[in-house]
Amino acid sequence: MASSMTKSALTLARLSLRIAQASLPAYAHQFSPKRYTQPQLFSTLVLRPFFKTDYRGIVVLRNEWAELRSTLGLKPVPNYSTLCYAERRLCTQPVFEPLLHRPSSRRKPNRSSKAPPISPWMLPAWKPTLGGAIT
Repeated sequence: MASSMTKSALTLARLSLRIAQASLPAYAHQFSPKRYTQPQLFSTLVLRPFFKTDYRGIVVLRNEWAELRSTLGLKPVPNYSTLCYAERRLCTQPVFEPLLHRPSSRRKPNRSSKAPPISPWMLPAWKPTLGGAIT
């Protein structure tokens, strides 16, 4: 299986938004504030390692980039702490696991061990953590 890697942030945002809309509920629960949908937050979290920035950096990029905001359907831009809490919440949902990890096609796993997950954004060193640090 050949994988393709995009260098366009807008293409990545559109693709991740489509995947998230198909996989995640719009809101975490019925009483959550209806400012941002979970797919919008997920797409922002996908862009964070793409730009190799932190939560505050991605918020600044989205504030300054009108086309990216319109692609994701955002009028107000979420605060960096909203993104941090969203990543913590989304990484614990079972439906989020397939979006973060997929089996490696580069090597065959032993029958006794599982293949290590790789990032769908082709950043093998990035692992979702509670702090969101890139290791």
